[in-house]
Parts: sequence; C-alpha cells; structure tokens
Amino acid sequence: MTIFVPAGNQWLVSLTASTALVKVVAFFAAWAALWLPLATAIAMVLKWHPSKPLTTEQKLPLLASLYLIAPLILWGVSSIEGKSFSDYGLEGKLSFLVSVGLGLGLGVLSLIIAFTGQWSLGWVKSYWANWQRLPKVLLPILLLGIWIGGTEELIFRGFLINELRHEYLFWVAAVISSVIFALLHLIWEQKNTLPQLPGLWFMGMVLVLARWVDGGSLGLAWGVHSGWIWGLTCLQEAELIAYTGKGPSWMTGWGNNPLAGVVGFLCLLGVGLLLLLLGHCRSFGDFCF
Repeated sequence: MTIFVPAGNQWLVSLTASTALVKVVAFFAAWAALWLPLATAIAMVLKWHPSKPLTTEQKLPLLASLYLIAPLILWGVSSIEGKSFSDYGLEGKLSFLVSVGLGLGLGVLSLIIAFTGQWSLGWVKSYWANWQRLPKVLLPILLLGIWIGGTEELIFRGFLINELRHEYLFWVAAVISSVIFALLHLIWEQKNTLPQLPGLWFMGMVLVLARWVDGGSLGLAWGVHSGWIWGLTCLQEAELIAYTGKGPSWMTGWGNNPLAGVVGFLCLLGVGLLLLLLGHCRSFGDFCF
C-alpha cells in the first residue's frame, strides 16, 4: 500500500512508521489542538466555565464542534496512509444498514428490559402524562444518536482498534481502546463520570464484541451505541421516568447514572450475550478485519 507524504513534510514519514500508541496519541493530540480553541470560544459565548455543570443547551454545541472535527482528522490520517473509511469498518452496503437497524433495535430493547424490570420492583416510576412529549423528541434525538454513535464507533472501534491490532492481540487492543474510550468521557462533568468509568469500559468492550460479531463491520456496533443514546436521551429529555429512591444506589447506579450500577452492567452483559449468540458460528481465532 502506497503512503502519500506531501513534499516538505518528512516528519509524516516518521509518524506513519511509528508505533501504534504513538499514532493514537498523535491523533488525539491533533483532535484536541483543533477543538480546544473552538470549544473555548463556544464556552465564552455560552458563558460556561469547566467548573460548572453543563446544561443540554450548552453541551450540544460543544459536542457538535467536537464530532465535526474528528472525521476530518481521520480522513487526513487515512489519506496519508492510503486507506479509506471502509478499512475502519464503515461500509456502503445494504447489509451495513441492516446491521445498523438490528443494533439499534437491540440497544433500545435492552433499555426497555432494564427499566421495565426496575419499574416492576418500584425502583423507578413513570410519568405517563409526559409520554405525549415523546413524539416531539424521537426523530431529533435519533439523528443525534446516530451521529454521535457513528462518530465514536468510527474512532474507537474503527481507527483505534485497527491501529492497536498491528502490535497487540485483538482482545488486548480491545481492552486498551475501551480504557481510552472510558477516560475520554471525563471531558464532560468529571464528578458524575468517575463512578461510570467501569461501566463505560465494559460498554466499550461490548461494542468491540459487536464489531467482531459483524465480521469487522461497524454496522452492528454503530446501531447498538446509537440505540442506547437514543433511548436514554429520550427518557431524560421527555422526563418519562424518575428514580424513587427505593432501590439501592449500587444497583440502580450512583447519581442515577445507569452505567454506575449493577443494573447497567447487567444490561450490557445481556447485550453481550445476545451478540455472542449471533456470532456463535464464528471462532475467536478466525476473526480478522
């Protein structure tokens, strides 16, 4: 494969020949360097300081700027290395869309089961009067979930896994990428995110499993991730449920964050088991992208 290096940029030769971890660090450093000035300007306009909690209205513009920049950087990386997004698992096939749809349904179904179980135990209550708000937010949040989920999958389960697999065993690469995935969520609201780090790591591992089951395609992982974002954000924005306080925090999640409790882990575990069932005919040793 031919690597294109513009004249006068020989430093790129050294970078493309570097170790996987160096490339990964360079990618995230470039992402941060391009985003931070823009984020600072947006934060000033929104009158938000990092020490203060983020409202939804403040977080969305920051997220938009963050996720608009990442694919552009990745496009530059893939161009330099003579690759395309399809090498990272992003395919323009009908089967890819089918996988996205299947994953979307699986992600939403897992949330329905998790919260229905908690409702039956009296740990959450539903505000039935607020369900009329749901149709207004379904489509916008779905589009937001697909965008965020797709961008994160392209980076963490696509680019990151591919680079790490050049030097590490697949599951070692999965562990490392999931650690990075979890830690980078500390950008937003560190206090609320810290208890969720183990859950975020496990979430990353389940999404790596989804790519494995899908034969290297990101379709299934993209769908599952988007389904989780869609379902949880709809519940939050439409104020459909609330925790009653009757369930122990270690079960429901500290700070009412599902990923910070046993229920969230069980939800992820259930999805993981279903994914393994889907890929039962594929052996770990045969996996390759």
